[in-house]
Amino acid sequence: MNKSSANSAVLKLTLFSLAVILLSFASISAQKTEHYNSPLYSPKTYDPNQTSSNGLPEVLKEIGIDQKLGEQLPLDAEFKDEAGNAVKLGDFFNKEKPVVLAFVYYECPMLCNQVLNGLTGSLKGISFDAGKEFDVVAISFDARENDKAGLAQNKKISYMERYGRPETEKGWHFLTGSQESIDKVTSAAGFKYKWDEQSNQFAHGSAVMVVTPEGKLSRYHYGIDYAPKDLKFSLMDSAKLNIGNPVEQLSLYCFHYDPSTGKYGLAILRVLRLFAIATLIGLGGMLFVFWRRKSRKQEMN
Repeated sequence: MNKSSANSAVLKLTLFSLAVILLSFASISAQKTEHYNSPLYSPKTYDPNQTSSNGLPEVLKEIGIDQKLGEQLPLDAEFKDEAGNAVKLGDFFNKEKPVVLAFVYYECPMLCNQVLNGLTGSLKGISFDAGKEFDVVAISFDARENDKAGLAQNKKISYMERYGRPETEKGWHFLTGSQESIDKVTSAAGFKYKWDEQSNQFAHGSAVMVVTPEGKLSRYHYGIDYAPKDLKFSLMDSAKLNIGNPVEQLSLYCFHYDPSTGKYGLAILRVLRLFAIATLIGLGGMLFVFWRRKSRKQEMN
């Protein structure tokens, strides 16, 4: 390699380094401006006397979603599945597959449907299949639905059609339960909701949680629109990299989960470390080539 070629190689490495740094800072800037708060469902009408000084209805001050990362779900909590069979929450957890958990109620007129719609749409955008790499568990927090036969079954049929992947029915579970069982699970997950007499509906937040195969809360994704990349990384992360191919696992290493947004962003320090290692290896290889060529020239002389 002559001097001109060496200079060209160094220039290319330098330009590549600058490109990585600029992309990393651009990602950080986007993360700072993009923040997802949990949208709260506001009933249609309220008595002005029941609102706080800042205009927020009192009922909304009592609800929300508190992250309890690492908290163990009560796997002994008893429910009914969509077929009306008695089950325990632990029946849907094993040592291999993570679980996507959603708190909804099946007769919700708006927000719960948006949560399930957003979740299903996001899951359609990833290569993993429900029932194979992960399970989906929807739990109704309306205890009255525990006695309404066929309600959960109809909900499952509707979302299986929306999901559009045959033979994945065993990966979707729509549960109902008693108030005691509901309270045990929602309390462990930090999901706070309240019945509102004014609107005759539940006021609640919206999010889906990713739970480890052992039943511990791992990730919270807020809102009603979940990026497929974020859900996929959460599933891989929660499964301790037991799912996903090696390239995807390497990509996950470069991304960091932000609990405040429920999203994954490029981790600049990790990227720069990997780039620094790659640069050192490249320079080391170039120096080795130069040394070998110089040695051969000396031997020939």
